[in-house]
Amino acid sequence: MRILICPLNWGLGHATRCVPIIRTYFAYGHELVLAADGYPLQFLKQEFPALEFIELPSYPIRYSAGKSQIVAMIRNLPNIVKGIYREHKWLCNYLKTNRFDLVISDNRFGLWTKRTTCIYMTHQLMIKMPKRLKLIESLAWWLHRQVINQYTTCWIPDYPENQGLSGDLAHKYPLPRNAHFIGPQTRFLTPEKYTPDTSFDVVAIVSGIEPQRTLFEESIAKRFGKSNEKTLIVCGKPGDNNQRTELDNLCFVSHIPDMELAQYLIGCKKIIARSGYTTIMDLHALNCLGKAEFTPTPGQTEQEYLAEYIKDRKSQN
Repeated sequence: MRILICPLNWGLGHATRCVPIIRTYFAYGHELVLAADGYPLQFLKQEFPALEFIELPSYPIRYSAGKSQIVAMIRNLPNIVKGIYREHKWLCNYLKTNRFDLVISDNRFGLWTKRTTCIYMTHQLMIKMPKRLKLIESLAWWLHRQVINQYTTCWIPDYPENQGLSGDLAHKYPLPRNAHFIGPQTRFLTPEKYTPDTSFDVVAIVSGIEPQRTLFEESIAKRFGKSNEKTLIVCGKPGDNNQRTELDNLCFVSHIPDMELAQYLIGCKKIIARSGYTTIMDLHALNCLGKAEFTPTPGQTEQEYLAEYIKDRKSQN
Protein backbone atom coordinates (compact mmCIF):
# COMPACT_ATOMS: atom_id res chain seq x y z
CA MET A 1 0.00 0.00 0.00
CA ARG A 2 0.92 3.64 -0.36
CA ILE A 3 0.25 5.32 3.00
CA LEU A 4 0.17 8.97 4.07
CA ILE A 5 0.76 9.65 7.80
CA CYS A 6 0.09 13.15 9.16
CA PRO A 7 0.62 14.16 12.82
CA LEU A 8 -0.54 17.48 14.27
CA ASN A 9 2.10 20.03 15.25
CA TRP A 10 1.03 20.89 18.81
CA GLY A 11 4.18 19.74 20.57
CA LEU A 12 6.12 16.60 19.62
CA GLY A 13 3.74 14.03 21.08
CA HIS A 14 1.54 13.51 18.03
CA ALA A 15 4.63 12.77 15.94
CA THR A 16 6.44 10.54 18.43
CA ARG A 17 3.44 8.27 18.97
CA CYS A 18 3.24 7.74 15.21
CA VAL A 19 6.71 6.15 15.31
CA PRO A 20 5.57 2.57 16.12
CA ILE A 21 2.89 2.80 13.43
CA ILE A 22 5.43 3.98 10.86
CA ARG A 23 7.87 1.22 11.86
CA THR A 24 5.19 -1.45 11.57
CA TYR A 25 3.98 -0.44 8.11
CA PHE A 26 7.57 0.01 6.90
CA ALA A 27 8.51 -3.46 8.16
CA TYR A 28 5.71 -4.93 6.04
CA GLY A 29 7.10 -3.23 2.94
CA HIS A 30 4.50 -0.52 2.42
CA GLU A 31 5.40 2.80 0.79
CA LEU A 32 5.18 5.62 3.33
CA VAL A 33 4.88 9.39 2.96
CA LEU A 34 5.02 11.56 6.08
CA ALA A 35 3.37 15.01 6.15
CA ALA A 36 4.08 17.43 8.99
CA ASP A 37 5.66 20.77 9.82
CA GLY A 38 7.83 22.45 12.45
CA TYR A 39 9.60 20.34 15.07
CA PRO A 40 7.50 17.22 14.34
CA LEU A 41 8.73 17.34 10.73
CA GLN A 42 12.34 17.70 11.91
CA PHE A 43 11.91 14.86 14.38
CA LEU A 44 10.46 12.48 11.80
CA LYS A 45 13.19 13.34 9.28
CA GLN A 46 15.80 12.39 11.88
CA GLU A 47 13.99 9.15 12.73
CA PHE A 48 13.20 8.11 9.14
CA PRO A 49 15.63 9.85 6.76
CA ALA A 50 14.94 7.42 3.93
CA LEU A 51 11.21 8.18 3.71
CA GLU A 52 9.40 10.75 1.57
CA PHE A 53 8.24 13.93 3.29
CA ILE A 54 5.72 16.66 2.59
CA GLU A 55 5.67 19.92 4.53
CA LEU A 56 2.02 20.29 5.51
CA PRO A 57 1.24 23.29 7.75
CA SER A 58 -0.75 22.62 10.92
CA TYR A 59 -3.10 25.09 12.56
CA PRO A 60 -1.13 28.14 13.74
CA ILE A 61 -1.65 28.51 17.48
CA ARG A 62 0.05 30.33 20.33
CA TYR A 63 -0.75 29.91 24.00
CA SER A 64 -1.07 32.62 26.61
CA ALA A 65 1.73 33.13 29.11
CA GLY A 66 -0.87 33.22 31.88
CA LYS A 67 -2.84 30.57 33.76
CA SER A 68 -5.85 30.53 31.45
CA GLN A 69 -5.93 29.62 27.76
CA ILE A 70 -9.60 30.51 27.12
CA VAL A 71 -8.89 33.88 25.53
CA ALA A 72 -5.93 32.44 23.60
CA MET A 73 -8.04 29.60 22.18
CA ILE A 74 -10.84 31.97 21.19
CA ARG A 75 -8.28 34.19 19.50
CA ASN A 76 -6.75 31.18 17.70
CA LEU A 77 -10.10 29.68 16.66
CA PRO A 78 -10.38 31.41 13.24
CA ASN A 79 -6.88 30.21 12.29
CA ILE A 80 -7.70 26.69 13.44
CA VAL A 81 -10.89 26.58 11.35
CA LYS A 82 -9.02 27.94 8.32
CA GLY A 83 -6.27 25.38 8.85
CA ILE A 84 -8.76 22.51 8.97
CA TYR A 85 -10.41 23.72 5.76
CA ARG A 86 -7.04 24.18 4.01
CA GLU A 87 -5.76 20.71 4.87
CA HIS A 88 -9.03 19.10 3.76
CA LYS A 89 -8.89 20.89 0.40
CA TRP A 90 -5.21 20.03 0.07
CA LEU A 91 -5.87 16.32 0.56
CA CYS A 92 -8.78 16.30 -1.90
CA ASN A 93 -6.68 18.08 -4.53
CA TYR A 94 -3.55 16.00 -3.84
CA LEU A 95 -5.43 12.74 -4.37
CA LYS A 96 -6.40 13.85 -7.87
CA THR A 97 -2.81 13.28 -9.02
CA ASN A 98 -1.36 11.08 -6.24
CA ARG A 99 -2.64 7.69 -5.09
CA PHE A 100 -2.89 6.80 -1.41
CA ASP A 101 -4.52 3.60 -0.22
CA LEU A 102 -4.57 4.80 3.38
CA VAL A 103 -4.40 8.17 5.15
CA ILE A 104 -3.63 8.27 8.90
CA SER A 105 -4.29 11.55 10.68
CA ASP A 106 -3.14 12.05 14.26
CA ASN A 107 -5.59 14.65 15.59
CA ARG A 108 -5.76 16.64 12.34
CA PHE A 109 -9.47 17.27 11.80
CA GLY A 110 -9.49 17.89 8.06
CA LEU A 111 -7.61 14.94 6.58
CA TRP A 112 -10.58 12.86 5.51
CA THR A 113 -12.05 12.05 2.14
CA LYS A 114 -14.45 9.48 0.74
CA ARG A 115 -11.99 8.66 -2.05
CA THR A 116 -9.80 6.43 0.14
CA THR A 117 -9.57 4.86 3.60
CA CYS A 118 -8.91 7.49 6.26
CA ILE A 119 -7.99 6.78 9.89
CA TYR A 120 -8.21 9.35 12.67
CA MET A 121 -6.10 8.68 15.78
CA THR A 122 -6.92 10.38 19.06
CA HIS A 123 -7.05 9.61 22.77
CA GLN A 124 -9.20 12.66 23.46
CA LEU A 125 -12.68 11.76 22.24
CA MET A 126 -14.14 14.13 24.82
CA ILE A 127 -12.65 17.59 25.23
CA LYS A 128 -12.19 18.71 28.81
CA MET A 129 -13.55 22.23 29.15
CA PRO A 130 -12.57 24.86 31.73
CA LYS A 131 -14.86 25.09 34.77
CA ARG A 132 -16.53 28.23 33.42
CA LEU A 133 -17.45 26.35 30.23
CA LYS A 134 -18.33 23.00 31.80
CA LEU A 135 -21.93 23.22 30.58
CA ILE A 136 -20.86 22.94 26.94
CA GLU A 137 -18.57 19.92 27.47
CA SER A 138 -21.16 17.51 26.05
CA LEU A 139 -21.62 19.83 23.05
CA ALA A 140 -17.85 19.82 22.43
CA TRP A 141 -17.91 16.00 22.58
CA TRP A 142 -20.77 15.90 20.06
CA LEU A 143 -18.99 18.27 17.67
CA HIS A 144 -15.80 16.21 17.87
CA ARG A 145 -17.85 13.10 17.17
CA GLN A 146 -19.09 14.69 13.94
CA VAL A 147 -15.45 15.06 12.88
CA ILE A 148 -14.70 11.44 13.82
CA ASN A 149 -17.70 10.26 11.78
CA GLN A 150 -16.14 11.69 8.61
CA TYR A 151 -13.32 9.15 8.89
CA THR A 152 -13.43 5.48 7.98
CA THR A 153 -12.02 4.44 11.36
CA CYS A 154 -10.99 6.05 14.63
CA TRP A 155 -8.00 4.55 16.48
CA ILE A 156 -7.80 5.15 20.24
CA PRO A 157 -4.24 4.63 21.57
CA ASP A 158 -5.22 3.27 24.97
CA TYR A 159 -6.34 0.15 26.80
CA PRO A 160 -10.09 -0.54 26.66
CA GLU A 161 -10.24 -1.75 30.28
CA ASN A 162 -10.35 0.04 33.64
CA GLN A 163 -10.37 3.60 32.24
CA GLY A 164 -7.00 2.96 30.58
CA LEU A 165 -4.32 5.65 30.72
CA SER A 166 -6.62 8.40 29.43
CA GLY A 167 -9.54 8.12 31.88
CA ASP A 168 -12.53 10.26 30.95
CA LEU A 169 -10.92 11.45 27.74
CA ALA A 170 -11.63 8.17 25.94
CA HIS A 171 -13.89 6.31 28.36
CA LYS A 172 -16.56 8.67 29.67
CA TYR A 173 -18.92 8.78 26.68
CA PRO A 174 -20.12 6.01 24.32
CA LEU A 175 -17.67 5.33 21.52
CA PRO A 176 -18.49 6.21 17.92
CA ARG A 177 -19.34 3.12 15.87
CA ASN A 178 -16.13 3.45 13.85
CA ALA A 179 -13.84 3.70 16.92
CA HIS A 180 -11.80 1.02 18.62
CA PHE A 181 -8.87 0.79 21.02
CA ILE A 182 -5.45 -0.16 19.64
CA GLY A 183 -3.45 -0.04 22.88
CA PRO A 184 -0.92 2.64 23.94
CA GLN A 185 1.50 3.73 21.21
CA THR A 186 5.09 4.53 22.14
CA ARG A 187 8.40 4.95 20.34
CA PHE A 188 10.19 3.07 23.13
CA LEU A 189 10.83 -0.65 23.53
CA THR A 190 10.27 -2.57 26.76
CA PRO A 191 12.53 -1.53 29.70
CA GLU A 192 14.67 -4.68 29.59
CA LYS A 193 15.88 -3.67 26.12
CA TYR A 194 17.81 -0.73 27.61
CA THR A 195 20.80 -0.39 29.91
CA PRO A 196 20.00 2.23 32.61
CA ASP A 197 22.25 5.30 32.56
CA THR A 198 22.60 6.91 35.99
CA SER A 199 24.55 9.99 34.83
CA PHE A 200 21.69 12.30 35.91
CA ASP A 201 19.60 12.50 39.05
CA VAL A 202 16.81 14.36 37.27
CA VAL A 203 15.64 14.23 33.65
CA ALA A 204 13.28 17.00 32.54
CA ILE A 205 11.38 16.65 29.26
CA VAL A 206 10.30 19.98 27.79
CA SER A 207 7.80 20.30 24.95
CA GLY A 208 4.61 22.04 23.90
CA ILE A 209 3.35 25.25 22.36
CA GLU A 210 5.09 28.59 22.86
CA PRO A 211 5.47 30.60 24.99
CA GLN A 212 4.66 27.89 27.56
CA ARG A 213 7.43 25.59 26.29
CA THR A 214 10.09 28.23 27.00
CA LEU A 215 8.52 29.22 30.32
CA PHE A 216 8.58 25.59 31.45
CA GLU A 217 12.25 25.23 30.47
CA GLU A 218 13.12 28.40 32.39
CA SER A 219 11.23 27.28 35.50
CA ILE A 220 13.08 23.94 35.53
CA ALA A 221 16.45 25.65 35.13
CA LYS A 222 15.63 28.03 38.00
CA ARG A 223 14.43 25.24 40.29
CA PHE A 224 17.25 22.75 39.77
CA GLY A 225 20.00 25.28 39.14
CA LYS A 226 20.00 25.89 42.89
CA SER A 227 20.19 22.20 43.83
CA ASN A 228 22.97 19.64 43.93
CA GLU A 229 21.08 17.30 41.65
CA LYS A 230 22.67 16.62 38.28
CA THR A 231 19.87 17.58 35.87
CA LEU A 232 19.36 16.89 32.18
CA ILE A 233 16.92 19.22 30.41
CA VAL A 234 15.72 17.86 27.04
CA CYS A 235 14.39 20.95 25.28
CA GLY A 236 12.20 19.23 22.68
CA LYS A 237 13.75 21.03 19.70
CA PRO A 238 14.87 18.45 17.12
CA GLY A 239 16.66 19.91 14.16
CA ASP A 240 18.57 22.43 16.27
CA ASN A 241 21.81 20.52 15.57
CA ASN A 242 21.32 18.59 18.84
CA GLN A 243 23.02 21.39 20.72
CA ARG A 244 24.37 20.53 24.18
CA THR A 245 25.17 23.17 26.82
CA GLU A 246 26.40 22.54 30.36
CA LEU A 247 25.99 25.08 33.15
CA ASP A 248 27.09 23.94 36.62
CA ASN A 249 24.83 20.97 37.45
CA LEU A 250 22.51 21.59 34.47
CA CYS A 251 22.86 20.01 31.05
CA PHE A 252 20.67 21.39 28.25
CA VAL A 253 20.27 19.38 25.06
CA SER A 254 17.98 20.29 22.17
CA HIS A 255 17.10 16.67 21.35
CA ILE A 256 18.23 13.14 22.22
CA PRO A 257 17.88 9.90 20.22
CA ASP A 258 15.27 7.52 21.58
CA MET A 259 17.65 4.87 22.93
CA GLU A 260 19.80 7.37 24.82
CA LEU A 261 16.76 9.13 26.26
CA ALA A 262 15.23 5.83 27.42
CA GLN A 263 18.46 4.90 29.21
CA TYR A 264 18.51 8.25 31.04
CA LEU A 265 14.82 7.99 31.96
CA ILE A 266 15.21 4.49 33.39
CA GLY A 267 18.42 5.37 35.22
CA CYS A 268 17.46 8.69 36.83
CA LYS A 269 15.79 9.22 40.21
CA LYS A 270 13.16 11.76 39.13
CA ILE A 271 11.44 12.78 35.88
CA ILE A 272 9.89 16.22 35.33
CA ALA A 273 7.51 16.60 32.39
CA ARG A 274 4.30 18.07 31.09
CA SER A 275 1.35 15.72 31.51
CA GLY A 276 0.85 15.24 27.80
CA TYR A 277 -0.74 11.93 26.92
CA THR A 278 2.13 10.73 24.73
CA THR A 279 4.60 11.36 27.56
CA ILE A 280 2.37 9.31 29.85
CA MET A 281 2.31 6.44 27.33
CA ASP A 282 6.10 6.60 26.95
CA LEU A 283 6.81 6.56 30.69
CA HIS A 284 4.26 3.79 31.20
CA ALA A 285 6.05 1.68 28.59
CA LEU A 286 9.39 2.25 30.37
CA ASN A 287 7.84 1.52 33.78
CA CYS A 288 8.82 5.04 34.89
CA LEU A 289 5.44 6.59 35.75
CA GLY A 290 6.08 6.08 39.46
CA LYS A 291 8.97 8.57 39.55
CA ALA A 292 7.39 11.15 37.24
CA GLU A 293 6.37 14.59 38.50
CA PHE A 294 3.88 16.11 36.07
CA THR A 295 3.42 19.85 35.61
CA PRO A 296 0.47 20.53 33.28
CA THR A 297 0.59 23.46 30.91
CA PRO A 298 -1.36 26.22 32.73
CA GLY A 299 -4.91 26.40 31.42
CA GLN A 300 -4.50 23.29 29.26
CA THR A 301 -7.47 21.39 30.62
CA GLU A 302 -6.53 18.02 29.11
CA GLN A 303 -3.12 18.05 30.79
CA GLU A 304 -4.57 19.32 34.07
CA TYR A 305 -7.01 16.41 34.08
CA LEU A 306 -4.37 13.83 33.13
CA ALA A 307 -1.97 15.02 35.85
CA GLU A 308 -4.65 14.48 38.51
CA TYR A 309 -5.83 11.22 36.96
CA ILE A 310 -2.35 9.67 36.90
CA LYS A 311 -1.66 10.95 40.42
CA ASP A 312 -4.83 9.22 41.66
CA ARG A 313 -3.89 5.99 39.85
CA LYS A 314 -0.46 5.98 41.49
CA SER A 315 -1.93 6.56 44.95
CA GLN A 316 -4.23 3.56 44.49
CA ASN A 317 -1.38 1.21 43.60
